[in-house]
Amino acid sequence: MRSLRIAVMIALLASLSFSFSRSGGAVGQPEPLDPLELACPSLIAAYHGAEPLPATMVPDDQGGGIKEDIPDKYAGRYREWKKEFLSTDAGRSQWAYYQDNRHFTLTIQLSHDNAEGATTGNYKWNEAGQLVAATIALGFHLDQGYPNPIYFPVMNSLLLTESPNRIAGITLAATKLAHEFGHVNRTAKVDPKQYQLQSQLMPQYNRIFLSNGRNASDPRLLELARQLGGTPVEIWEDREYWGEANAMVYLGDRFTEDSLRCSLFSRMRQSIDLYAKSYEERFLAIVQSTPAHRFCGWQ
Repeated sequence: MRSLRIAVMIALLASLSFSFSRSGGAVGQPEPLDPLELACPSLIAAYHGAEPLPATMVPDDQGGGIKEDIPDKYAGRYREWKKEFLSTDAGRSQWAYYQDNRHFTLTIQLSHDNAEGATTGNYKWNEAGQLVAATIALGFHLDQGYPNPIYFPVMNSLLLTESPNRIAGITLAATKLAHEFGHVNRTAKVDPKQYQLQSQLMPQYNRIFLSNGRNASDPRLLELARQLGGTPVEIWEDREYWGEANAMVYLGDRFTEDSLRCSLFSRMRQSIDLYAKSYEERFLAIVQSTPAHRFCGWQ
């Protein structure tokens, strides 16, 4: 339920305000908070890490295409993840779109900072407001670790704890890659000025929230929410569920065996009903555009 998700986030934000200081200070003496921690809810940061901040407008001179910046040490595993992603129609079509786009540069790199997660950022727009560059940073253990079901109900469905089936690590990695492609796909459609304003104002909103007794009715917060187009929790969940929608498209293409597919999509449905009910239409639209037998559990 939406109230459960917001309650969880309030508890997490509250916990941030009572950290031990690095110098051994007592509980109740909050240490200064990193602006990135205030910008992104902890349950999301646990998977995405610290998102690179979006850049300002830049000339459209990036060269275009996909630039893969992968150290030789990890090239083999990256090729396996990429091959798995490209084994589906959805993966091939999205990869080809960015590879052949002379006006957009997508950089894919590996990161040690967030070994089992991934993040997308360093967005750049030209003077016409068109997205011209983005960077996807993949953890070097992307084939391990399952994100929480609250913001990542699709990726979490791969953890089939009650099934004899086990999903290969390379499929988990490819699903995470699909999620990140979903972020790029969506960000290309949003108002760049609004996106950058949100990145600037969300830390301010959370600072006030943590310092005012977590009173969301504070007039200052209501005004910030008006400028932002929602609360930080609402903005982040909206972004993550767009990533998850793309991951769902990938998994719908990836699995053709009925029993495993049904287990996956039934698990997705349970998590979406519990944590993302107000975004259900986003996922139903994918189901309804696909032959019904491929998404059993959603009829």
